[in-house]
Amino acid sequence: MPVEIKICGLSTPEALEASAAAGADLAGFIFFKKSPRNVAPEQAAGLAQFARSIARPLGTVAVTVNEDDTALDAIVAAMAPDFLQLHGRETPDRVADLKQRHGLPVIKAFAIRDESDLEKLVPYEGIADRFLLDAKAPEGSDLPGGNGVSFDWKLLQSLHTQTPWMLSGGLDAENIGEALTISGATAIDVSSGVEMAPGRKDIAKIAAFIKTVRELPPGSADGKIAAAG
Repeated sequence: MPVEIKICGLSTPEALEASAAAGADLAGFIFFKKSPRNVAPEQAAGLAQFARSIARPLGTVAVTVNEDDTALDAIVAAMAPDFLQLHGRETPDRVADLKQRHGLPVIKAFAIRDESDLEKLVPYEGIADRFLLDAKAPEGSDLPGGNGVSFDWKLLQSLHTQTPWMLSGGLDAENIGEALTISGATAIDVSSGVEMAPGRKDIAKIAAFIKTVRELPPGSADGKIAAAG
């Protein structure tokens, strides 16, 4: 099964088109004011419409951090995403409530540094539709993700879950082959690794990253669990 690729932090039609043309599957839009990749709901609405209209449409993901119902209602109403991604301290009950409220599958993100962090996934089994495993933010960072740092991918060799999961954190064209081989991930998320500066996507880096993934030999990402389509 081909590795599923999500390009996150997109904010221009040019980057969306480049992602789709190169073979990405999902486009992530970030709603977090402290992020250099932040977009407003009105801006995301136009981008999501564009993502659905191009020759090779992209699935859309609304990425939020501890947002309240009012903000999430506005985001969902504006862009009609295919997924909600929760990148904050959302509890299992909160995840369940949002799934029911919006009728959307939820990607729950977790910050990983050591093996004990994987235990945080357990209460979300059967509730979240996917897990996203990202590196813990460096000390002093205001951003829960998109920091360009990775964690020890060998930790995921002992991961036991029935929930499809995505690998994130510090991925780029140079290390993605190793990351997939070690972790067994079948779905990946990249943001800072395809940028020329924080919040500014590099078209050439997007193409190079996706090309590298697509040209990996069969079996590079054996994966314990196939990512849901």
